[in-house]
Amino acid sequence: MASNIKVNVKKTEPMTVAFISMKGPYTLIGEAFGRLYGWIAERDYIPAGPPMGVYFNTPGEVPDEELLWEIQAPLAGDVLPSGPDEKGAGVKKVETKEVAATMHKGPYDQVGPTYQALTGWIAENGYEIVGPAEEVYCSRPNTPPEELLTEVRFPVRKR
Repeated sequence: MASNIKVNVKKTEPMTVAFISMKGPYTLIGEAFGRLYGWIAERDYIPAGPPMGVYFNTPGEVPDEELLWEIQAPLAGDVLPSGPDEKGAGVKKVETKEVAATMHKGPYDQVGPTYQALTGWIAENGYEIVGPAEEVYCSRPNTPPEELLTEVRFPVRKR
């Protein structure tokens, strides 16, 4: 299946993001985004692009309660790094990196085959994964599940 997907190897832009680091099942993602965007609003920060998730381990490799992940929202303007605070939220700089990326269309809980295809493409094309999986959520929250667009990507380097 790896040859059936369109993969773009590109450099990401450096950015400042608000973030919350989480431990537990992915069913908490919606609640975590609500907390993060509430935190951003409390501080009068301005979101500046699609939100992201960074996933440090994989369902099936660890129990759901042990999953480690972080959600991020790009911010506009000059916001200084800080935190995490008592709410678990903070601001940090994310440096540029080279990623192999592909688009997934459909429900979030059906992204597994896209990950399999992308990791296959990475291996077949002389790259190695050098960081955690990332997802960029390109659709508005009220988008029907079958129409959701998610960029799935891994930081990579040529072998």
